[in-house]
Amino acid sequence: MPSPLPSADPAPADGMLPPSAAEGAGSRDFGVYLHVPFCRVRCGYCDFNTYTAEEVRGVSRSDFADQAIAELDLAVDVLTQSGLPVRPASTVFFGGGTPTLLPPEDLVRMLDAVKERFGFADGVEITTEANPDSIDAEGLDRLAQAGFTRLSLGMQSAVPHVLAVLERTHDPANVRLRVAEARAAGFAVSLDLIYGTPGESVEDWRRSLDAALAEHPDHLSAYALIVEPGTKLARQILHGQVPPLDDDLQATLYELLDARLADAGYQGYEVSNWATSPAQRSHHNRAYWTGQDWWGIGPGAHSHIGGTRFWNVKHPAAYAQRLAEGVSPAAGRESLDDETRRVERVMLETRLVEGLPVDVRGPAGRTAVAGLIADELVDAPSVFRGRIVLTRRGRLLTDGVVRRLLPDDH
Repeated sequence: MPSPLPSADPAPADGMLPPSAAEGAGSRDFGVYLHVPFCRVRCGYCDFNTYTAEEVRGVSRSDFADQAIAELDLAVDVLTQSGLPVRPASTVFFGGGTPTLLPPEDLVRMLDAVKERFGFADGVEITTEANPDSIDAEGLDRLAQAGFTRLSLGMQSAVPHVLAVLERTHDPANVRLRVAEARAAGFAVSLDLIYGTPGESVEDWRRSLDAALAEHPDHLSAYALIVEPGTKLARQILHGQVPPLDDDLQATLYELLDARLADAGYQGYEVSNWATSPAQRSHHNRAYWTGQDWWGIGPGAHSHIGGTRFWNVKHPAAYAQRLAEGVSPAAGRESLDDETRRVERVMLETRLVEGLPVDVRGPAGRTAVAGLIADELVDAPSVFRGRIVLTRRGRLLTDGVVRRLLPDDH
């Protein structure tokens, strides 16, 4: 089951933003995220806002592109009437769910609508997520012709029994086929992996890394499996049907991952992300990590404009109804005060390869840095150059480092 929306103030029916959202807008990048909430099956570990055909009766996938375009129209009205300039999109990201369950023409229509309403910045990055069995060579060619530049492929593992625990249904052999087709179409390719699945061994993970690196992706994301409350996997672990996660094993797998990618020439630029060069980094995700502006389109999508964060109703039927009534689909929002922004900056920028400027840590964090250096969690030379940069050991314990940098009340 998807996770609940956060608690906050209700969003106004017209979606208008507070005056503070317009301050300094010209100095921030603007991106668009389009959340396509449909999946063929629900994976047992997933708590994203996604729905199978059985869960969205009365809602047609064929109507989704029109609904997304209606929200894009609303976004333009809200931004302009709230005093913000309509800025060209630096990044566009189709996520989900499985965006490529929609016909390529629907994705192209949505992308064209973004371009018509906002325009594209020079060098715009346009990404779609896909599963290895949710698109083919013809579809990839059509998307590339329309301007998509990057494919993020959900590989997760190369080992059948690991995929089975995750309830991923694709044939591992399709990863190689899709990568070849994507390259032929002109895409930059990113592979997504998950490590630490119950029952996964070091040798299993080594096999998955070998398979991923054999495809020479431009970018690779790898995330430790997290058991989210309310998911099928959480219930399976609770009832002893699946063994619990092993934190020590996950740490071992991360160290193997980081070392193998470094040996293969990949540059780690965030705790869970590596690229062959700075140009191949995910610029859309970087906008999230550095507090830029983005508008999230679709059910449950989150947006951030100038320190105001808001999110849409979650169910596709409720989303469609609001747009049909000419009402903003936003369900709630919050305005971030200076201290909250500082805390979030510490939480996010500590994860980046450039690290966090030392002067952001605040008075309560000043005494922590020496201890972090002594514990080999933070790189000492980088601190002397004014940045708090994690060591490999620090990346394994990122959450603990952040807690030590922040005041006790956070």
